[in-house]
Amino acid sequence: MWPTEWPSAAREIADATDVAVAAARTAEPEPFAEASARLAALDQEQVTVVHASIVRELLEELHPDGLTGDDVQAVLERCARSAASWVTDLDVSVLVVVLTGALGLTDPDEDPRPLARADLPRYATLVIADLLAAADAPGSGYIRRAIGEVARAQTVEMP
Repeated sequence: MWPTEWPSAAREIADATDVAVAAARTAEPEPFAEASARLAALDQEQVTVVHASIVRELLEELHPDGLTGDDVQAVLERCARSAASWVTDLDVSVLVVVLTGALGLTDPDEDPRPLARADLPRYATLVIADLLAAADAPGSGYIRRAIGEVARAQTVEMP
């Protein structure tokens, strides 16, 4: 499904993200937990960059005239409501970290509350699933573009 020219790490991030998002969209706890564990075992910096890129692109598409604080609040509320029915340990504050981090408003590394290694990718896929549902779109194109953007950024040499 993913381009063979991608490094194996990129394909693993894409695959685990795709599975986690699909499980979140259908509220399936076991596949979601398994895919989240796979994501937690990968390079967290790379996973975070890919997920933040997907969240930003979806927010930009859903709010082409600009994103307001009320828009972010609506995303947060909608995502929390839908996840609360099946994510038994839901922590809304981590959803906030995902959204504000993707927008460049906060740095998860500077959060005074220590986040478990698995928290950010797990919660990011919840946000991505919610935004994909709102956009009525499949996730594969967003995943491809995010990984492609990361790859391009990594191959550009600094002068």
